[in-house]
Amino acid sequence: MGASSRMTVATHTLTWMTRVCPKRPDGIVTSDEIAASVNTNPVVIRRILGSLRDAGLVESRRGQGAGWQLARTPESITLRDVYLAVEPDPLIALHSSPPNQACPVARGIPPVLREVYGRAEESMKAELAAVTVADVARETVPEF
Repeated sequence: MGASSRMTVATHTLTWMTRVCPKRPDGIVTSDEIAASVNTNPVVIRRILGSLRDAGLVESRRGQGAGWQLARTPESITLRDVYLAVEPDPLIALHSSPPNQACPVARGIPPVLREVYGRAEESMKAELAAVTVADVARETVPEF
């Protein structure tokens, strides 16, 4: 099982939108345009955008002039917000199937690891909460 890139793709998407949307009269961009920057299929971008929309970070427009725009300012979107929007699974998962309950280690290890993993994930979320999409945009291409 490989690591998920949803967080990175979502952050790339929002950073790109931060730089491009303000230059457009309507502030709208398409998933095809974003996909060209990310170098992926627009369907991947639409899935990510759907999760970001559900979290209130972007808005979609249908019909003529269809596309996507930021729903909040880049300064108000933290990487924690992005993470919570696109990563539904825990950072580190427990066993995918129940361990052998006849074994004392198998019975006792899940609550111990759940606690440790939970603290680790909370630490990571705290770090992500300290960085906004605007920060990433400024650092990525300062002269953009």
